[in-house]
Amino acid sequence: MSLVKIHFLGAARTVTGSKFYIETPQKNILIDCGMFQGIKELRELNWKEFPVDASAIDTVLLTHGHLDHTGYLPRLVKQGFRGTIIGTAPTLAITEIILRDSAKIHEEEADKANKEGYSKHNPALPFYTIKDVEKTLQYFKAKEKDDWISLSDDIEYRFRYNGHIIGACFIELNLFGKTLVFSGDVGRPDDLLLRPPQKPDWADFLFIESTYGNKLHPNQNVEEKLIELINETLYKRGTLIIPSFAVERLQTLMYLLWKLYQKNRIPDIPIFIDSPMGNNVLSVFEQFPDWHKLPMKDYYALCNHINIVTSYKETWEVIDNPRPKIVIAGSGMVTGGRVLTYLKQLVDITTTSVLLVGYQAEGTRGRQLQDGVHEIKLYGKYYPVKAQIHHIESLSAHADQYELLDWVSKIKNIPEKVFLIHGEPCASEAFNIKLRDTLNWKTHIPKLNEVQEIII
Repeated sequence: MSLVKIHFLGAARTVTGSKFYIETPQKNILIDCGMFQGIKELRELNWKEFPVDASAIDTVLLTHGHLDHTGYLPRLVKQGFRGTIIGTAPTLAITEIILRDSAKIHEEEADKANKEGYSKHNPALPFYTIKDVEKTLQYFKAKEKDDWISLSDDIEYRFRYNGHIIGACFIELNLFGKTLVFSGDVGRPDDLLLRPPQKPDWADFLFIESTYGNKLHPNQNVEEKLIELINETLYKRGTLIIPSFAVERLQTLMYLLWKLYQKNRIPDIPIFIDSPMGNNVLSVFEQFPDWHKLPMKDYYALCNHINIVTSYKETWEVIDNPRPKIVIAGSGMVTGGRVLTYLKQLVDITTTSVLLVGYQAEGTRGRQLQDGVHEIKLYGKYYPVKAQIHHIESLSAHADQYELLDWVSKIKNIPEKVFLIHGEPCASEAFNIKLRDTLNWKTHIPKLNEVQEIII
């Protein structure tokens, strides 16, 4: 008999900050190490003292590279972590790109806040620096998917393909003869670029995301919506701004727009990709062709068709260009990145359209725009929103309620307990009821910093 303690240090009744600490008699394991994003109360949690001793953690296992699953890693190292950070090779490649980009943004925003004096903190400090990221990368170790890998006499794990973004996996963790399954973010079966997720076949304890636990994705015709918006942009001689997640969503949009041009469904309107991180992620697709289903000839063709912005000087050249155009820029929830520069200059112009193409977390500018806010705060100042705001939900990289139920459909046993994580309360509650009603599973929605003890 062994006592295992599970600490829910993030993604508990919220969709951000994924961190699950597993304390065992042999090894201490952290599943994901994400930053909190969204409303101020959540962001402030990042600056609080980490609830457990970072030096006591032996291993971090990463489901995938998104910031809300990896963005706290440099802080963890700064607080004494000296173990191993393990993920698939593309996950670690994506994580490195995201952490470097994040550190650069933290440094730039702190510097800008100090120069312009709009921060309440004096001086404003970056959450972490590029030097902190460099130290963190020393602890990275890539492992293959599907292979069982031992951490101690009674602990082993394996990564299994999960769609969502390149490199993403769910984690099966065997502890003293029991299997704990951590879903990470579950992808979708009909993704344009990725293969369908694999499914777990056994779970004594299941930790499952519930981002869209209360929704079915609408059956929108994305191509027709893009054609409509592009034609409207041409007619108005305006700009179509698409804030995009740099990982997967940006590449999917590039592929969609290129395919529409190939099929003569849209004219040769200039398309600008302004996301340094997104450009780097493109190279990961080239580096790991076995992890996606985009033919390399198509990959090279779409890269040649689209204008890649490589400097801030070019950003301003794109803004000043009077021709109708499409701009895809980070970040997807409008929390930072180059898209803020475009919105600052163009959001108060009626010929501008903004297309939101993914989940917009509570408290983000993306959610404010989606909800119809009349003004938006950018770099400490308010700008009236005169642009038309549009939203496409069906491009989401997260499984919806039906797809999540399908994902668990191959589990042969009845789990001892199912923990609903990575969801806002309304989504988790709805999925909780659905799991109980349809499968009669014993479920629980943990609170932040809750500790569950399991006797194995």
